[in-house]
Amino acid sequence: MPRKPKIERFNENVLSKYQIYNSIFITLPFNTLTRTGTLLPLFTEVCEKGYEEKKNPTEIIKEFFDRYGDQRNEKEQRDLLFQFIQLIERQVVLFDAIEDSAFHIVHNMDGRGTLRSIKEEAQAKGQSEKLKEYLRRFKIRITLTAHPTQFYPGTVLGIIHDLDQAIRDENLIMIKKLLTQLGKTSFFKKQKPTPYDEAVSLIWYLENVFYNSVGTIYNYIQQNIFPGEDLGNDLINLGFWPGGDRDGNPFVTTETTLKVAKKLRKSILLNYYRDIRALKRRLTFGSLPEKITVLENALYDNFYYAKTAIPLSQETLINGLLEIKEELIEHHQSLFLTDLQDLIDRIKIFGFHFATLDIRQDSRVHHKVLTNIVNTSYKLGLDIFPKDYNTLSESEQIAVLSNVKGTLDPTVFEDDISRSTIESIYAIKTIQQKNGERGAHRYIISNNGSVLNVMETFAMIRLCDWQHPTVDVIPLFETVSDLQVADQVMETLYKNPVYMQHLERRKRKQTIMLGFSDGTKDGGYLMANWGIFKAKEALTEISRKYDIDVVFFDGRGGPPARGGGNTHQFYASLGPKIENEEIQLTIQGQTISSNFGMLDSCQYNLEQLLGAGVENELEYNTNKVFSEDDESTMQELADISYATYSDFKAHPKFLPYLEHMSTLKYYGKANIGSRPSKRNQSDTLDFRALRAIPFVGSWSQLKQNVPGFYGVGTALKAFEDRNEFDKVTQLYKNSAFFRALVGNSMMSLTKSFFQLTAYMSEDPEYSEFWNMIHDEYELTKTLLLKLTGYSELMQNELAGKASVNARENIVLPLLTIQQYALRKIQEHNKTGNLSAQELEVYEKLVTRSLFGNINASRNSA
Repeated sequence: MPRKPKIERFNENVLSKYQIYNSIFITLPFNTLTRTGTLLPLFTEVCEKGYEEKKNPTEIIKEFFDRYGDQRNEKEQRDLLFQFIQLIERQVVLFDAIEDSAFHIVHNMDGRGTLRSIKEEAQAKGQSEKLKEYLRRFKIRITLTAHPTQFYPGTVLGIIHDLDQAIRDENLIMIKKLLTQLGKTSFFKKQKPTPYDEAVSLIWYLENVFYNSVGTIYNYIQQNIFPGEDLGNDLINLGFWPGGDRDGNPFVTTETTLKVAKKLRKSILLNYYRDIRALKRRLTFGSLPEKITVLENALYDNFYYAKTAIPLSQETLINGLLEIKEELIEHHQSLFLTDLQDLIDRIKIFGFHFATLDIRQDSRVHHKVLTNIVNTSYKLGLDIFPKDYNTLSESEQIAVLSNVKGTLDPTVFEDDISRSTIESIYAIKTIQQKNGERGAHRYIISNNGSVLNVMETFAMIRLCDWQHPTVDVIPLFETVSDLQVADQVMETLYKNPVYMQHLERRKRKQTIMLGFSDGTKDGGYLMANWGIFKAKEALTEISRKYDIDVVFFDGRGGPPARGGGNTHQFYASLGPKIENEEIQLTIQGQTISSNFGMLDSCQYNLEQLLGAGVENELEYNTNKVFSEDDESTMQELADISYATYSDFKAHPKFLPYLEHMSTLKYYGKANIGSRPSKRNQSDTLDFRALRAIPFVGSWSQLKQNVPGFYGVGTALKAFEDRNEFDKVTQLYKNSAFFRALVGNSMMSLTKSFFQLTAYMSEDPEYSEFWNMIHDEYELTKTLLLKLTGYSELMQNELAGKASVNARENIVLPLLTIQQYALRKIQEHNKTGNLSAQELEVYEKLVTRSLFGNINASRNSA
């Protein structure tokens, strides 16, 4: 029987089920939500009709209360709006759970890009040996990052997990109980989480999802692609930023870093202990019970009594299991050997560290710290730096830094930032001693734009009693200008004898991070993506020239504006001029739960990334190599888009619009993340210090999604006006990379809804600015449809579009409430008509309405 189209599977297994379970949910008797469930559908209907009739949010809410207000006073009306927000948040969770439960039905788990498809396609093309050779050296690394948009407390995560299973089982009684529990459980955090709290939240995914999904993938490859052989490659690594990412988070301390590393170690030991216990129930014969009990006890002691237990190493644990394996094979007909081998493989993959804890800090902080180190060394009479260091040229300073020697004591520094920066390096050494080198071996330099940035960091590491550090120094190039000089920076480093000796000790491997987030914020959608593409080509060329294996680590966010969207399509499109021995990327915010939150989705998306790497390696074709004409077209599109976006950014109303008409400042007021929404503490809004998350998120809350399309339409129009649109059409036909960009931009457009803020088109201060954005949206939409030949956006992703539309419909009332509250605040700022208490209530309405939209969008920031 032929498989139904994906859109039909989605409609039957997601939309229809949501309608059924939501009708149950909104009629459940919640103490605090009396009658809310019956009124919310009416409010939704008023919103939908109101926007069709070109009404603004204030008019829509007035109409609703005129019809259904039951003589509520203003306070009671506001209370009802808060209750609507609470209910909508939970409807989003319900939709998430239903969509997650149907993931294996809606998506073809054996389709293109999955392991089975990869294996069968390689066999059909006679490329099985080539596939095996590639899998022996290829790796992917998923790095989980703590960002303010992953805000569900652990209690809610647990409900989502259980609800997913109950829906799969069609257990209506349990579903009703869980929906009732969901209605009563608080979503809102009374206090901001600490960096350690965020780490614990994300470790939940490591323990409950990644541990099993990664193990399952490795086991499949070992059994089906390498039967009887040893793959000999861990293939999938995990990275971790909470507790190690100091860039802009003043609350991350050395104590936090060490505490998170300890938690990661304990968490992986606990998973091994559970697996050993399960294995012990099977290995009940010969001398195996005694042997496995020894390992079980060692894991137990190292988990519960780590301070007094005899230290257990990864090597000792594996050797013990290999001894058991040998007896199984020789004396017990390999009974349960697969289960045992699965555990051995997992220990090789996850070690005693579970995920590599990366340390990250801003280059400007490093420069400040290095300057302080130099000055302090003078005061203490230490012979580390020449007396004229601060007056030397940059090249002379680099020469000094290349040969600097000494041992820094963090306690001699009076300022916190110098002391904590140096302590963080000593913390890496401590973690390596306890968790193994893979526990922490990467130091990332944000805002890296020069050789000096790298050498200052490298010198500080070596000055921490570490002349030959087992640490990879990773520059992060983010802005358009930094990307353009990245290859020159790296060539100078490759020519530096001391740094090259370091790379020799690191197996001639250099990891370079490239930041989509700040790249888009700085240069706009097309230029950020194209700038990174060209930087990767140049960095690949220069690294190959010096016989260095370059690995690219992409700082990708959730939305297309931050490098997200259909990630695997992007990686499959890069072609042979870009090194692809490893795919490394960050996963952040609610994208963690949406793409990797359940076993099915996690395994599927990991397999898709593996498939993207394999496709790039085994399916070389001209589709991935730009012709001279196509590259010229792409460059001009990026240049025009960049100029358009730069002019937009320079508009005098750009920052005031974000500050006064969006939710920007409310990200900092919401207790959803530990770190501030900007890199400095200034009261004035500084664009350079503004973080990408609140920047992109604010456009998402406005339903304008500017960073995902602005400048694209103008760039396309320039070609149309010259009667050269055929050049763009040819580029779209020839380039998988450009098609991926177009598809992801279409997603940004699909998630836009300008009628929500159409009232701004008549605002005396911001009408011109709003109309600029709206005109660019309409232009981009029109020309992308012309380019693709589609009659509607995302026509080739109908199931994805249906999911977007369903989610946008759920949160439409919530966004209406948010805009209503913002308008009240804007009016107050002009007239002072609200009391302090009323103003506080409306600000809380704005803040509380952030969460539901963030999660409904799934990749909003």
